[in-house]
Amino acid sequence: MQWIIRDFERVHGEFPIRTFLEGLEGRDADEAAALLVKLAARGNQLRPPDSKALVGQRNLFELPGHQVRIFYMFRPGREIVLLDGIVKQQDRIRASDLARVGGYQREVDRRGSAVPPEERRAAGAERRRPPGPSKGGQRWR
Repeated sequence: MQWIIRDFERVHGEFPIRTFLEGLEGRDADEAAALLVKLAARGNQLRPPDSKALVGQRNLFELPGHQVRIFYMFRPGREIVLLDGIVKQQDRIRASDLARVGGYQREVDRRGSAVPPEERRAAGAERRRPPGPSKGGQRWR
């Protein structure tokens, strides 16, 4: 059975993981694509060193690469929500990065991965969902 991969939408049309992936080049882009292929294929069966639960966080995981870290969470119905990513500056995750992805996780828990239609209308946005994955996401989907 396939895993459903969704990108967290912070506000209408803003997907932090897509922005991160689009900004990667060369080896970092290849590494991110390989990590996401593994996650899509194995889901919650992916184990260290390919996937790590973040210490002190409930249902928040990272795909650690040599230079790239991608943060994600699981939802019911075999759904994985990609939250954001960083290029490693050090072995430890900075508190500001952890706080940001933790906030994204709480938002997904509250309302799901996409901005609700009523929030889209309130912002004067189009009522339809933005077109498919970003160019960064197309490498692995």
